Amino acid sequence: MEIKIDDLQGSGIIRLLEEHLADMHATSPAESVHALDVKALQHPSITFWSAAEGNSVLGCVALKSLSCDHGEIKSMRTSGAARNRGVATKLLNHLIADAKSRGFKQLSLETGTQAFFSAAHGLYAKHGFVDCEPFGDYQPDPNSKFMTLVLEQ
Repeated sequence: MEIKIDDLQGSGIIRLLEEHLADMHATSPAESVHALDVKALQHPSITFWSAAEGNSVLGCVALKSLSCDHGEIKSMRTSGAARNRGVATKLLNHLIADAKSRGFKQLSLETGTQAFFSAAHGLYAKHGFVDCEPFGDYQPDPNSKFMTLVLEQ
């Protein structure tokens, strides 16, 4: 598996992100969906990675810079065919290492509260993320779970 910065131009990554957005809208009320589309993920404050084997996109993750020392995880997704193969763990470890190399002291994220998101909750908790209050521009929302990790340098 190769993890690399992705330009969000390939049909495989676009399909994966479209699937991600469709699942988010099918699972959460529209006002509680904070997933970004391809155009939003191309913002200069965001670094986007994909994981692939050959021509098969296995997953993706993005790091949004909130400040000089605080980043937000966005668009964490593993393709259906690649689930339970450790793709999400490898992507998360890659993102954490990159955040540390940038001098970030904290990573935060927003995810859903529905049962659909329980695997994500477990993944983040396993890596030391703990529940926190809304951060950045987020507001309290019964459909949102906020988590954070203080990074050891």
